[in-house]
Amino acid sequence: MTEKQTGLTYRDAGVDIDAGDALVDRIKPLAKRTMRPEVMAGIGGFGALCGLPEGMKDPVLVSGTDGVGTKLMLAFALNKHDTVGIDLVAMSVNDILVQGAEPLFFLDYFACGRLSVDAAADVVGGIAKGCELSGCALIGGETAEMPGMYPDGEYDLAGFAVGVVERDQILDAKRVAEGDVLLGLASSGFHSNGYSLVRKVIERELGAVSAQAMQGIELETFAGSGQKAPLAELVMTPTRLYVKSMLAALKAHGTDIAAMAHITGGGLVGNIPRVLPDHLMASLQAGSWPLPPVMQWVQKAGGIQTDEMHRVFNCGIGMVVVIKPQAAEQVAATLTAAGERVYRIGQIQARAKDAEQTVIS
Repeated sequence: MTEKQTGLTYRDAGVDIDAGDALVDRIKPLAKRTMRPEVMAGIGGFGALCGLPEGMKDPVLVSGTDGVGTKLMLAFALNKHDTVGIDLVAMSVNDILVQGAEPLFFLDYFACGRLSVDAAADVVGGIAKGCELSGCALIGGETAEMPGMYPDGEYDLAGFAVGVVERDQILDAKRVAEGDVLLGLASSGFHSNGYSLVRKVIERELGAVSAQAMQGIELETFAGSGQKAPLAELVMTPTRLYVKSMLAALKAHGTDIAAMAHITGGGLVGNIPRVLPDHLMASLQAGSWPLPPVMQWVQKAGGIQTDEMHRVFNCGIGMVVVIKPQAAEQVAATLTAAGERVYRIGQIQARAKDAEQTVIS
């Protein structure tokens, strides 16, 4: 054999170690901005170390994991990678928030066929931004370059969040009672669910999923705002982070907040039952909150039935909060002051045998 035939390198096989090192160098200052005092060792080691906040009496750790799903296909098509990292963080920290937990730290997994340092740095920049917005530390992660597993220019993401809550402050279905009020916190858009259907509608209506195909279509950012944005921007709007506003409400109102439901895959009808006891149901008043204009466009363009919208998308409500009736106005005021758009969308009622647990009428 010639020297050329025997002298293969890892780069010849499609893995660029130097690119991986360059990415780590760009990640470190981003991660540093997210640090919390409990972090003992973060990026760079084999394992990250984090203590518990001081002063807690009986802390319970709450964990969650998620991805971004096929919204990534839009990121590839539009060459926009700086917001999907926010989605990644939000999908996990909003989940653990539902049980009353404050996020402590986050880890990410970035897998690709061929590493683009610029695209990966944009993604991780979004992850760091999401961590900053939710007050948790980006404590570690993994970048995997796997030639042949993914086409060039594509990647996949997974995220892992750990938070903490006092044992006697854990939110669960036991706190929910008949007569409780349902407050809906506005979503920022589709968040990170239902994108296989969103892409199907765009492709059928416009001929392709691309910036060129979507060019010229502008819609209101939210109903009645008077402010417009391009369709390509609206479908990439990152998932709203409810952490800081909801933690402030929990601190101010304590046991008046009975439960929360993060509206993700399965929509309103699929997620609210997850925080209800079997003998109770959620009765939502249709029209008590607005359907975002971008969702109106997708529904009309796709000819999607309203019932299908309710079980696929968040339909404009990203978080549902179950409140004791005497505190509903005060909690709504606290959340509004924290920057949320809040709607009174229904109440908890007794459930007849075999009846649906979420009814929108």
